[in-house]
Amino acid sequence: MEISNFVIKNLANPHELERMYRKDPEAFRNSFSQAWELNPDSQVLAIWFERLNFKESTNTVKASLFQKDFLSMGILAILAGLVTRIIFQFAEQQSIAHLNIVFGILPFVAAYFVTNKFPRKSILFILAALFIISGVYLNLLPLEQKDSIILAYIHLPIFLWILVGLAFTGNEFGKGSSRLAFLKFNGEFGILYAIMAISGGVLTALTMQLFRFVGLDIAEFYFRNVVLFGAAALAIVAAYLVSRNLKLAKNIAPYIAKIFSPLVLVTLLAYLGTVIWVGKNPFMDRDFLLSFNGVLLIVLTVTIFSITESGKEERKSISDYINFALIILALIIDSVALSAIVFRLSSYGITPNRIAVLGVNILVWANLIWIMISYLRFLQNKTGLSAIQDAVTKYLPIYGLWAAFVAFTFPLFF
Repeated sequence: MEISNFVIKNLANPHELERMYRKDPEAFRNSFSQAWELNPDSQVLAIWFERLNFKESTNTVKASLFQKDFLSMGILAILAGLVTRIIFQFAEQQSIAHLNIVFGILPFVAAYFVTNKFPRKSILFILAALFIISGVYLNLLPLEQKDSIILAYIHLPIFLWILVGLAFTGNEFGKGSSRLAFLKFNGEFGILYAIMAISGGVLTALTMQLFRFVGLDIAEFYFRNVVLFGAAALAIVAAYLVSRNLKLAKNIAPYIAKIFSPLVLVTLLAYLGTVIWVGKNPFMDRDFLLSFNGVLLIVLTVTIFSITESGKEERKSISDYINFALIILALIIDSVALSAIVFRLSSYGITPNRIAVLGVNILVWANLIWIMISYLRFLQNKTGLSAIQDAVTKYLPIYGLWAAFVAFTFPLFF
C-alpha cells in the first residue's frame, strides 16, 4: 500500500496522521504532496499544507530581512571607519577638536537604527538637524582648555547619546518600554563591544609582533589606519549583533548585573569606611570631591544596569535588596557631595565647574529619591517592578536636557 493512500485513508484520523508525520517527516511530506494533488478540496489537507509550508515562507522573509540589515550594517560600518579616520587626521593637525571623533561613530549608529525602524519624517528631521547643529557648534568653539569649553566637551556626547536613544526608540520614544529597551541595549552593546575589542587587541598585539620579527615597526601606521577604522566600524557591528538578538550578550548581561551589584556594594562600603578612617574631607579637598562624584556616577550606572536587566519578574530576590542598599548608599554619597558643593560655592564663589557639578548632583539626587521610593514600595508589595523601571526611563530626557544646556550655554555665559 502506498503511503499517499495511507494519508488519504486516515483523513478522519488526525492522531494517526500526526504519528506518521513524527515517525518520518520527509516521507510524510513526499506522500502528502501526492494526496494534496488528488484531494485539493480537503480541509484537513489544507490545514496540513499550511502547517508544512508556513515555516518555509517565514524563513524566506527572515532571510531577506537579514540580508538587508547586513548590507546596511556593512555600508554604515565602512563609512563610520572612513569618517573617523578623516576626522582624526584633522584633529592631529590641531585643526579641530579631538571630540569630533564622536561624529564618526554616533551618527552612524543612529543611522543604522533609522534604516531599520523607519521613524516618522519629523523624527528624522529632528535627528538630522540636531546632529548637524551639534557638529557645527562644536567646531565654532575655540580650541582652548577653559573650564566652560571642557564642560561642553564632556556634556555634548551625553546629549548625542540621547539622540541615539531617540533613533533607537523611533516612533515609540514616549513609551517607557522602548526607553528601557534602549538602556538594555546599552548594557548588552557594552559587553559585546568589550569582548570584540579584547579580541581585536589580541589580534593587534599578534600582528605587531609578527612584523617585528621581520624588522618592521608598524605600530603608528596600524593604529592610524586599522585600529581607528576598526574601533569605529565595530560600534556599528556590535549594534547590529545586539539588534539581531545575539544570545551571547543577552545571556551574559543579567549575570554580570547580579555579580557586579554585590561586589560594588562591598567595595564602596569598604571605601567609605576607609575615607572616614583617614579623615578625608570633600568640603575642603577639590580633587576628593570630584572622585566622590565619580563614585556616585558609578553606583548610579551599576544600579540602573541591574534594574534594566531584572526582566519582568515581579518576584523579589536578594538582588533587589542589594540594589536598594546601593541606592541608599548613592543617596548618602550624593547628599554629602551636594553639601560640599554648596559650601564651596558660598565660600569660594561661582565657577562653571561648580555650577555644572551642582546641577548634576541635584538631578541625580532627585532621580535616586524617585527610584528609592519606587523600590521601597516594590519591596513592600505595594507596586510592581515596572514602577522602578519607569523611575529610570522617564528621567532620561532630563539628563539629556541638562547635558544640552551645559554644552550649548556654558561657553557663552562663562
